[in-house]
Amino acid sequence: MTPPPPFRRRRGFGAFLATLGRGINVVRLVIVNLVFFGVLFVLLLLVTAGIAGSRMQRSVEDHSVLVLKLDGQLVEQYSIDPMQRTLARLSGEDPKQVQLRDLVGAIDAAATDPRITRILLLPDGLQGGGFAALREVGAALDRFRAAGKPVIAWAVNLDQGQYYLAAHADRLLVDPQGGVMLTGLANYRLFYKDLLDKLGVDVHLFRVGEFKSAAEPYILDHASVESKEADSYWMNGLWDRYLDEVAALRKIAPATLRDDIDQLPQHIAGTQGDLAQLALNQHLVDGTATRAELIAMLRKQGVPADKKGHGFREVSLSHYAAAQPDREDARAPGVTVVVAEGEITGGKQSPGSIGGESTAALIRTAREDRKTRALVLRVNSPGGEVYAAEQIRREVALTRAAGIPVVVSMGNVAASGGYWISMNANRIFAEPNTITGSIGIFGLFYTVPGTLAKLGVQSDGVATGPMAGAFDITRPLDPNVGAVIQAIIDKGYRDFVGNVATARGQSYAAIDAIAQGRVWTGEQALQRGLVDQLGGLQDAIADAATRAKLGKDYGVRYQETPLGGLERFLLGFNQSATVHVLQSWGVQLPRWFARVPAMTGPLRLLRNAEAGKPNVYADCFCAPW
Repeated sequence: MTPPPPFRRRRGFGAFLATLGRGINVVRLVIVNLVFFGVLFVLLLLVTAGIAGSRMQRSVEDHSVLVLKLDGQLVEQYSIDPMQRTLARLSGEDPKQVQLRDLVGAIDAAATDPRITRILLLPDGLQGGGFAALREVGAALDRFRAAGKPVIAWAVNLDQGQYYLAAHADRLLVDPQGGVMLTGLANYRLFYKDLLDKLGVDVHLFRVGEFKSAAEPYILDHASVESKEADSYWMNGLWDRYLDEVAALRKIAPATLRDDIDQLPQHIAGTQGDLAQLALNQHLVDGTATRAELIAMLRKQGVPADKKGHGFREVSLSHYAAAQPDREDARAPGVTVVVAEGEITGGKQSPGSIGGESTAALIRTAREDRKTRALVLRVNSPGGEVYAAEQIRREVALTRAAGIPVVVSMGNVAASGGYWISMNANRIFAEPNTITGSIGIFGLFYTVPGTLAKLGVQSDGVATGPMAGAFDITRPLDPNVGAVIQAIIDKGYRDFVGNVATARGQSYAAIDAIAQGRVWTGEQALQRGLVDQLGGLQDAIADAATRAKLGKDYGVRYQETPLGGLERFLLGFNQSATVHVLQSWGVQLPRWFARVPAMTGPLRLLRNAEAGKPNVYADCFCAPW
């Protein structure tokens, strides 16, 4: 037997390659092991936290206080995607949006939950949500109080939106260094005509409707008389309703409340600038208290301390909402709700905004689902592109034609295009302080020959006919182009008014008289036949169920854009108690990490821009503050 040849150590370039290969293999094994054990660790952490979270969901203790700390905007539908919400929570920041149905659902659940003894409302961080949405939350707080449970509100400083909600409390307290600031409603806009003139930009406005003032800032340097007249009417209607409701809640005469607000400079002098004392003097609040004094008051009322013997036994809104069973029964036939919130634009849009294709597809999908016996369209929109609104309106009409009743529930605003998508419903509900109407059309066309001239640039050439190149913005507006655009706008207005007249069972002349781009409150719209009934979302759902003859036992579900596997996982993870467990274990991402998905947000503004085409809008820039 021949012995094996002796081992010879490689030298030179071959040895280098062999050593490099072994090194790469070692690095590969290290990386694979790090990734494998890292993923394994994360999975074990999530499983462990999930088990603890499921226990945590069942661990809302007796004699707990439901703390409603409202931060950010009150919205009908999240516009922040599941990943961003989850990252925000894991970074120690609550997403700056509160979904209206989650808030109302938590309050209603707490009303019958024996473990919850009271609500502590902390509205300081609420950045707005519209009076109609706040009214729905206030109604839920009233139902909670009717169940024999108190609501305590505490804040440092309250603006009039926050106060509108806090006024529903049994006891309203402010910090001694805080106060209440009620000033009334205003609608001031910036006007750009002088700036555009200096830039050499010519703006050509085409509209129908004496009061359709949305685009006035581009052609005037001040608000028109018609605009001021219309705005004053609906805003005074909103303010009168505000004063009446707040005065009734606080047991103050409306006239006294109005005078106290209008005479603020004189009244504040009497307290030497002390807003908290002024609020107490005017019976806007029941007392002043620091946070420590608030906790001592709760403890004195019998609320136990927390597990560490400090503070008080509390459960947050996010924790309590996560602990609730799913209120939607996707299997039971019943009422399907489609949310239409935001500006109306063409194509497919993400949740929290309205797309002509995407929102129409949601309605179509709901109609084709055999479990949908009635449809509620929840509208919170000032309008937008006419064709996109028409795509949605057609789906509403087709749903009714399919024998499925459609009921519209108007939120804070359902004006212009927001009314366009609503008009074909069997019944329209609005809150008294919903902003609606604004039945009118406008179009804008910009030309920039003056801008180019300032830069020393001129446009010249030839065309094959009088309309060839007529829409070129580098040339002055051709009167023929103006005639074409105005004809399109006129037709759009006739269609709008005619469709409303048909849908509402009135004559064209009757609708034209209350259209003209004029804005109304829900209460004023009811008087003019533009809505059928005052009420909130739950009233609309109940009416839809009655029309579909569903009886008292029926399912309610929301038709939303289907999520991918990762999105579903993140959404379930975010809505579970698991994230609370991870936070309690000290697992927290850097705060900057939560902001990464939003960094490209401003680029979305360019997504729907189209040049060289006449874009027709039914929009209402009507948000008071």
